[in-house]
Amino acid sequence: MVDRGNYFEKIKVVALLLVERGYADAPKLRAECKEFKCPGDRTDCCCHRLMYSQPDFNAVESHLESSCRARGFDVIFLPKFHCELNFIEQCWGFAKRLYRMKDQLSSEVVLEHNVIRSLDAMPIQSMRRFANRSLRFIDAYQKGLNGVQAAWAIKKYRGHRVLPESIMREFD
Repeated sequence: MVDRGNYFEKIKVVALLLVERGYADAPKLRAECKEFKCPGDRTDCCCHRLMYSQPDFNAVESHLESSCRARGFDVIFLPKFHCELNFIEQCWGFAKRLYRMKDQLSSEVVLEHNVIRSLDAMPIQSMRRFANRSLRFIDAYQKGLNGVQAAWAIKKYRGHRVLPESIMREFD
């Protein structure tokens, strides 16, 4: 449950910040677009979108990023539930397939045991294969391929770590 009073106070603060930045009409804007789905061509449809479009606000490193960098780790944000780019999604799919092959008893202890056994049965070689496949998709998208082209190229160059630089000429 959202505390409405606290929420509206935060929106007022955001609107005041935007006024200080020179957006005099900010208090007249709605707090956020319905279901956070702003029109793609506008940056001033709501206070949230306007604030997120500010360069200094957008460039601020998150607490997670700063904590990881302080410990010497790089942070890579991948799209949620995007199985081509996030190999962990492929690993989950593999483990779920193993889980479905086990007896489906209603005992919570048995279910938990089956989940753990399914995750433990995930071969490291499959994880590596999924990671390499994801890297090839990332490489394909960085080279300018669309989804269909990337899937074709990944299949054709399956044994390669990256796609050849000449890949775009194959689509001309």
